[in-house]
Amino acid sequence: MRARPLTLVQDDLVDYDTAMERMTDLVGQRQRDERPDTLWLLSHPAVYTIGRRTPLTHLPDPTRGIPVVETGRGGQLTYHGPGQLVGYLIVKLDEDQGIVDYVREVELRLVEALGKLGLPAERRDTPPGSELLTGVWTVETGRKIISIGMRQSRRVTSHGFALNVDGDLTPWNWAIACGMPDVDMTSLNRELGTASMDEVRTAVAAAFEAS
Repeated sequence: MRARPLTLVQDDLVDYDTAMERMTDLVGQRQRDERPDTLWLLSHPAVYTIGRRTPLTHLPDPTRGIPVVETGRGGQLTYHGPGQLVGYLIVKLDEDQGIVDYVREVELRLVEALGKLGLPAERRDTPPGSELLTGVWTVETGRKIISIGMRQSRRVTSHGFALNVDGDLTPWNWAIACGMPDVDMTSLNRELGTASMDEVRTAVAAAFEAS
């Protein structure tokens, strides 16, 4: 894996719409070479986000009271909420690297971070004709712990990943996550019995060479 040091930006709980406005601004700065490659770590209040291809049948019942927001990233429905670490990656790709290549790199870096936290994890290749298996799964239980959805514009990436740390997993069961009806979403707390958001932030930043 190539060296790719990133500048680290950290926040706690940021409203999703506010975060999208700031991310758009960061992408523009990177496209104009006004800022370096950046990893922004934060969390969101409860919200479902959907990609452009997400079927209506995958959405939650509106009576659950959690807003649903359409976003420009790839992928299907994802839930964000407190206790989840979100990472937005604003990175200018090399001429010989596409967004799919970079998503694979992101998966591998996150697998490394989870390993350092004591949880063996893996990325998966997508069988022909199946829903895209982007993200990270636990090795021992086969549950999905990280969702990834990204895009690129003028060679600069945006959006990123969501790692479940110690938040409530119930809202994942109110919708069809990642386009996979049978997916079992998990968290570090569920797998290990304990989880520290500060330790997770430190491990993720290290895996992305971010400071």
